[in-house]
Amino acid sequence: MALPENYDYFTREQWRNFHGKNQLNTVTSDELAQIAALNDRISLTDVQEIYVPLRHLIHVYLRRYHQLVEDKADFRGESAAPTPFLIGISGSVAVGKSTTARLLQLLLSRSLPNQKVQLITTDGFLYPNAELERRGIMARKGFPESYDMEHLLTFLDQVKSYQPGIKVPRYSHQVYDVLPDSYDVIDRPDILIVEGINVLQLPTNQQIYVSDYFDFSIYVDAKAALVEEWYLQRFGVLLDTALQDPLNYYYPYAIGDRQSAFTMARQVWQDVNLKNLREYILPTRNRADLILHKTEHHVIDKIGLRKY
Repeated sequence: MALPENYDYFTREQWRNFHGKNQLNTVTSDELAQIAALNDRISLTDVQEIYVPLRHLIHVYLRRYHQLVEDKADFRGESAAPTPFLIGISGSVAVGKSTTARLLQLLLSRSLPNQKVQLITTDGFLYPNAELERRGIMARKGFPESYDMEHLLTFLDQVKSYQPGIKVPRYSHQVYDVLPDSYDVIDRPDILIVEGINVLQLPTNQQIYVSDYFDFSIYVDAKAALVEEWYLQRFGVLLDTALQDPLNYYYPYAIGDRQSAFTMARQVWQDVNLKNLREYILPTRNRADLILHKTEHHVIDKIGLRKY
């Protein structure tokens, strides 16, 4: 699918010369290694050329947002109430959303030391595997109907309402399931980053998009063939890390025939992830404020900024 037309597109060389180019990079190589998702590749040069200008752009949106909150309160003759700024990050499985989310959290925390910046993924809003089995949709895990979207929308409403101590279910990729009685707590952040494949989608039987809660949104993009390659590379890393852990979901595949395991993974990509990407994820790309387009080796070669 061609890139949407309602964006201004910039090359990497153009983007790195925008506002923020002279700001110091406060991320170390060790921190970057901890941030990068499995099999993702990112360098300090990427931080300086892509993410430092992006951080400055988010500051612009943040200032405008706070001014609007104050102006609306003034219009009503009230004092402005604290209202978190929400950033949504979407894209395919294995495209590198998690790396972008964690890096932005670090950069914004460093540049806004007096503000609380928190991060969640929407994986925790998946129905547990037992519920997916009960509904007969285990094979469609990751598709819109496999998420408790009403819970996600309620959570976002609670965040925007500045409610304290909101519990978010935790998801483990090691056990491939939501963890029972295990939660992350979102406690009145100034900025919340929400990362997931479904954050720009319209939930079934709902009148509101998840993205309606976001004040800035990013879509991490790449050709499907490249994402498949990254998905299979990540699968190989998951097999390697599962070898010493019999409780790991990938352990049976790790100790079995590797070629058969990769045959299974390719089938999952075709039947589940690629289908989900084409039918439900990619069509939401034009709802994002910014598109980060990747080419080989996870290199961002093009940035699209929404015109209107």
